[in-house]
Amino acid sequence: MESLLGVKIGCLFALLVLTLVCGLIPICFKWFQIDAATGRHRRVLSLLGCTSAGVFLGAGLMHMTAEALEGIDSEIQKFKMQNRTEREGDASDDADSAQVEYPYGELIVSLGFFFIFFLESLAAQCCPQAAGGSTAPEEWGGTHVLDLHSHGPPPSPSKGPLRALVLLLSLSLHSVFEGLAVGLQPTVAATVQLCLAVLAHKGLVVFGVGLRLVQAGTGSRWATLSILSLALMSPTGLVLGLAVTQGDPKGGQGLAQVALEGVAAGTFLYVTFLEILPRELAGPEAPLAKWGCVAAGFAFMAFIALWA
Repeated sequence: MESLLGVKIGCLFALLVLTLVCGLIPICFKWFQIDAATGRHRRVLSLLGCTSAGVFLGAGLMHMTAEALEGIDSEIQKFKMQNRTEREGDASDDADSAQVEYPYGELIVSLGFFFIFFLESLAAQCCPQAAGGSTAPEEWGGTHVLDLHSHGPPPSPSKGPLRALVLLLSLSLHSVFEGLAVGLQPTVAATVQLCLAVLAHKGLVVFGVGLRLVQAGTGSRWATLSILSLALMSPTGLVLGLAVTQGDPKGGQGLAQVALEGVAAGTFLYVTFLEILPRELAGPEAPLAKWGCVAAGFAFMAFIALWA
C-alpha cells in the first residue's frame, strides 16, 4: 500500500511538472509570437498551429468524447441492472431494453455543445464585443483584410475572451477526471500505465493551449496564470482519488461524473470546430500542408488512444 501511495504521489508531480513545462514554453519564448513573425518563421508557426489544431481535434474526438460516451453507457447499464433486480417481470425488462437503445451519451455531449453555443449567442446579443467578433475589417501589417478567400494576409487570431475561457474550463474539468481516474487505480501497474497514457497526450494538448493563448494576444501574466491553474487540475483530481476510500463511486455519483465529462467534451468540440480549426485554415497559403499538419496531429492522438 505504501508503494502504491508513493507511485501516485510521483504521478502527481509528473502531471504537474509536465503541464507547466509544456504550457509555459510558448509563453516564455518570443519565437512563438506570430504577430512579430515574417516569412518562413510565420509559415512555420502557422503549420505548428495547424498541428496543434489536429491535436485538439484528436483529443476532443478520440479521448474526451470517447471516454465520456463509454462512461455514460457503462453507468446507464449499471443503473438499468439495479432497476432490474428491484423490478421483476417481462414487461419491465422490455421497457428497460428499449430505453437503453436511446443515445444518452451523444445527447449529453450535444447539450454541452449547444450550451456554449447559447452562451456565445447571448453574449453576442447583449454585448457584441464580448463574443470576440467584429464587423469592422481587421488590419494586418497596414492593410485591410476584407475577405478570407483573398490572397492577402490572413486575419489576426481571435481575441474574444469567451472561447478561451471555455477552452480552459473544459480542459480543466477533463483534467480533474483524469487525475481522479489515476488516483482510484488499485495497483501500481495500472496506475503507471494510466499515468503514462495521460502524460503522452496531455503534454501536446497543454502546449497547444499555451500556443493558442500566445497567438490570441493574451498577456503573459494571464497566460501564465491560466497554465498554472490548468496544471493544478490533474493533481487536484488525483488527490481527490486518494481521499476516496472506496474504489468505485456509487451509481448516482458515477453518473453525475460521466455526465459532466460529456458536457466538457461537447464544449471542447464546440471550441475546436468553430474557433480553432477555422482560424488555422482561414489563410489561403499551402492548404495541403495545413491539411497534412492537422491530420498528423489527429493521427498522433489517435495512436495514443490505443493505450489511453
